[in-house]
Parts: sequence; C-alpha cells; structure tokens
Amino acid sequence: MIKRRRFLNIATSGLCGFSMAYLLGSCNQQNQQNVSNSTTSSSSLSIKTKVLRMGYQSAGDLVRNRKVLEKRLEPLGIKVEWAQFVQGPQLMEGMAAGRVDVGSVGETPPIFAQVAGSKLVYVVGTQRTQTTGTSSVIAVPPESSLKKFEDIKGQEVYFQKGSASHYFILRALQSIGLTIKDIKIKSIPTIEARAAFLEGRIPVWMTGDPHYAIAEKMGRIRVLRDSVGLDSPGGYYIADRKFAEENPGLLKIVIEELHALDKWANTNRDEVKKLMITEQKLDEDVATRMMSRRTFAGRRGLSPALIAEQQRVADLFFEVGVIPTKINIQEALLPADLYAAITPLEIMV
Repeated sequence: MIKRRRFLNIATSGLCGFSMAYLLGSCNQQNQQNVSNSTTSSSSLSIKTKVLRMGYQSAGDLVRNRKVLEKRLEPLGIKVEWAQFVQGPQLMEGMAAGRVDVGSVGETPPIFAQVAGSKLVYVVGTQRTQTTGTSSVIAVPPESSLKKFEDIKGQEVYFQKGSASHYFILRALQSIGLTIKDIKIKSIPTIEARAAFLEGRIPVWMTGDPHYAIAEKMGRIRVLRDSVGLDSPGGYYIADRKFAEENPGLLKIVIEELHALDKWANTNRDEVKKLMITEQKLDEDVATRMMSRRTFAGRRGLSPALIAEQQRVADLFFEVGVIPTKINIQEALLPADLYAAITPLEIMV
C-alpha cells in the first residue's frame, strides 16, 4: 500500500514514459504462484469476500445505476458497496489506501499508480470504435482569441494530472509537432474547474461529459479538438491485487455482467438516457447530448494485443519525461490461464 503523498507526487509530476510491450503468455513466476489451481471451470474459481467495494467516478456509472452486480451477487450472499471519486487518480489512490476493491478508470491512472508502487491488476479493458473520443475535448470559452488547436502553445491548460486527459493532451500536442513542455499545465479535477471555465476565467479546459454537455447547453464552450484518433487503448476495470487473487470467481461475474450490460445498453439507448436523468440528476437535453456521443462498444479482454497497447502508453509517458520510472505492465497482470478462465472468449481480441 502506498502513501497518499507518494501517489500524488507521482500523479502531479511534470515528467513521462514506459518499457517495452510484453505478451500475456509470459506472466512472471511470482504472479503464477499467487493464484493456484485456476482452471477454465468457473466452479473452481474461489470467492472469499462477502463485500464487493466498487469505485466509480463523479460522471456516473451505468453499472451502478442498473444494479446489475447487486442482482447477480445478492443470491450469493455478497453485498455491493459503492464509493464515488472525482476522477481516476483519486479512485486509484482510494484503492491503494484499501478503500476500493474494483474500479473503472482510463488508460492513464493505473500507469501512474503502478509507478507509485500500488499493488493493482488489470481486470478487463474496453473496446473502441472510430467515433470513440467525441465526448473528450480540449475547449475554450466562446469569446477566446484562440481560433485553432495550434494556438494552444504557451497557454495555461487545466486538467487533472495523471488522468486520461494527460495522455490525450500529450498525443494531441504531438499531432501538431508540439510537446508537453509547450503548455503550462494547471492540475485540477474537471468538476472543480467547471464553474471557473463557464465564467470565462480558464483559458483552455480539458473536459468530458456531462460537463461538456452542460457547458454546451449554456453556450459557454467552443471545442478546439476531441480525442478521436489518438490511439488510446481505452479504459479499464482495475482491481486490488490481493482482492483479485482471492476472488477470481467474483471477477468473472463482474466481467460477465459488464459484457452483458454493454449489449443491453447498445440496444436500449432510451432507457440509458432515462437512467442518466434520474440517477445523475441531469436535464433531459443534457442527457440527449451525452447519448449522441456515447458508444457501447463492449469489453475487451487482457489479450497480448491489448497489453502491448497499454505498454506503449506507459513507454511514451516515460520517454517524454512525464513519469520518472519505466514500468512493465506485465507486473500488473494476473496469470494468463486465469484471464482465460474469467474472460469470455469472444472479447479476447
């Protein structure tokens, strides 16, 4: 377990990068020993806990709103508890402090947490499509003198360091021949920056829904660019290592429910919007804007291809000086045979 100060120092440093890609089949010997006798038979997968502590971010979580885990786990005598965090770095900090067992974050927070020494494992990833990323934007107030993304050089850019926005801005700058050193980073959670941005007191803001949709409704945002096409491997569900090793049967249930929920949501978009309105207390037109950008592409297993993509992100952060230490994503994985036992074959791509 890491100390809060250590995690925040890593997550807010001005540095970046990570080591080379490793194949899933080469899981290290220590991790193999930590989980014994795992097979593809679900009956052999243990569940030792009676409480599943799930972390979610302030933007909301469809899994929580639909109560799919509660419905599946209640007959097994397992209670689900939910803890809300403003963004991914804070959720990873909560996991490192022993307050969260499983949580959903972007591609960046687990990398920063691993650098800081957190004992975590990747559980399952997220499929992406050609339109994934339309809800994540770099924006300015409507009256801003900045007319195109290239004008961002030398500007103060507000986002949460160590969040998915960190990789977004890095790749967006690279796409126009700039580096992270060409901007002035101001680290602040998205929700805390929203009011100041709406009042015109923040020059450049990185945000996403529902904050993006709320600013749109108020006519107080002009988008310079979104994150479409910036080769992020997507988000993940992350677990505390000890919890994962003791409860692989529970992780299998979580993955199955996530996979089924994505399929349901993609064909019941009106129902998803109603949940946004009732559970997240959003205006209907805000929810409509959000749904116009939201995709439900499904989950993605921890295949060698996905591991290589996440390693590439980690390597880039180190190469450009955002993080001070190379990391091996392989060290944050469960054994290959255990992933095969808990992950539907159709999402191992």
